[in-house]
Amino acid sequence: MHGYSRKVDAVPAPTTKINRARRDEAVETWGALLRAQAAVVARLEAHLAEAKGLPLSWYDVLLELEHAPDRRLRMRELGERAVLSRTRVSRIVDELVAAELVRREPDPTDGRVTYAVLAPAGRTRMRRAAPAYMNGIEEHFGRRLSADELAVIRTASSRLIEE
Repeated sequence: MHGYSRKVDAVPAPTTKINRARRDEAVETWGALLRAQAAVVARLEAHLAEAKGLPLSWYDVLLELEHAPDRRLRMRELGERAVLSRTRVSRIVDELVAAELVRREPDPTDGRVTYAVLAPAGRTRMRRAAPAYMNGIEEHFGRRLSADELAVIRTASSRLIEE
């Protein structure tokens, strides 16, 4: 089990039993959320591999570029949007460039900025992989939850993203 549900002595104890119970519930839920995310991602990656699709990390980057204006993003923006660390995004873009699915282009007005640009071959590969991706989400996530549970997760996730 991950340490997310373990009590840590260094954390100051809340002043009431209600606060302590609430904190413990939040820690337990956080751990469950992380384990669920890891399990579903692993299943989705295996599903895509079986379907001879793209690696999930590639698909995520290509999907972000597909939905970006002019199918291009500054590397910094791509790092903020993708569900990967910025370092990992840079490595994935390098792999996609080597596979000729993405191009790197310098910003003509700012030499410090580089764009990741979706190449036509990348768009084709992403679109071919889309049915496996969508079916994998339904099989390993959607069908396991009721419509009400999906709505709660969507609403709660939106709240967590807000600043």
